[in-house]
Amino acid sequence: MNPLSEHERGELEARAKDIRILTIDAIGYLGVGHIGGSLSVVEVLAVLYYRHLRHDPARPRWRERDRLVLSKGHAGPALYSTLALRGFFPVEWLHTLNQGGTLLPSHCDRNRTPGIDMTTGSLGQGLSAACGIALATRLDGIDCRVYAIVGDGESDEGQVWEAAMFAANHRLDRLVAFTDRNRLQLDASAKREVWKDFFLSVNVFDTYDSRPPNAAFDTNDFGVVTVQFKVGEDQ
Repeated sequence: MNPLSEHERGELEARAKDIRILTIDAIGYLGVGHIGGSLSVVEVLAVLYYRHLRHDPARPRWRERDRLVLSKGHAGPALYSTLALRGFFPVEWLHTLNQGGTLLPSHCDRNRTPGIDMTTGSLGQGLSAACGIALATRLDGIDCRVYAIVGDGESDEGQVWEAAMFAANHRLDRLVAFTDRNRLQLDASAKREVWKDFFLSVNVFDTYDSRPPNAAFDTNDFGVVTVQFKVGEDQ
């Protein structure tokens, strides 16, 4: 895939800004929420939904669509803002976030929200679900990609690494997993070398640069894991 032009990068940065504004507004309107954890995935969502992820807002359950599992389900407000901007539902819904009768609960719920592919919130489980979806769609002959966004803190869960072993063993070449290494946990952060131990292709990019994550999507390596690092941090 060709590198992004300056114009394309500017467009993605503008879309990321739009997502960020709506996310802050939705959480601010409610008065409480996971602000940091939501904002740290904005760039990934912008690159996905405005450049790579195959979707159709008019047909949220379209069989041939790409799938996204937001394993760190508490970042739902950022995903909701993205989906609203892409036309899955009215932007006005964002002011119902986590209120009684809402279709936008605090954590992602596939049975409530158009465009949500997997209910999440129990940390550590999302990558396993993404692996299952990737294997199932392959068995069903569906030509799609499955993306997962895994949190920094939840990477301490053993189930994440069991899923990594599963991805490598089954050579899930349509799975792309992002580790949102935002350092928002009590102890040390996820390390790139840990992913390499599972024989997975690992790409590294800066959290605040929309150009490098774009390169992660053009690959045939199995079990691709793109680790989201900040420039200057130890890797």
